[in-house]
Amino acid sequence: MAVESARARTLQHVEPGDVPLQAALDALADPVRRSILRDLAVHEDWTRACGTFDLPVKKATASHHFAVLRSAGLIEQRDEGARRLNRLRRSEFDDAFPGLLAATIDRAD
Repeated sequence: MAVESARARTLQHVEPGDVPLQAALDALADPVRRSILRDLAVHEDWTRACGTFDLPVKKATASHHFAVLRSAGLIEQRDEGARRLNRLRRSEFDDAFPGLLAATIDRAD
């Protein structure tokens, strides 16, 4: 049986269907967060660690952006050793907000 780390216990995931529309729109409104989502959309689940994204922000700000995406039900994260891996929750988010994700990240800024 795997022992969950204290760091992993801080991860809280929200079901996209439980997210208010305004919270989803707010999460999608930021260009840095959209770039994270675009990147995740073209990679296999669980292959991108937070530190591997080329973001124009400092590490603490990047962590905030990942937390916003997680709290809006857009991404799921899991810890694997020292790395935090990410998965875009496209199908779950699309069920809650049909077409919103595609309309936001499938086009250039």
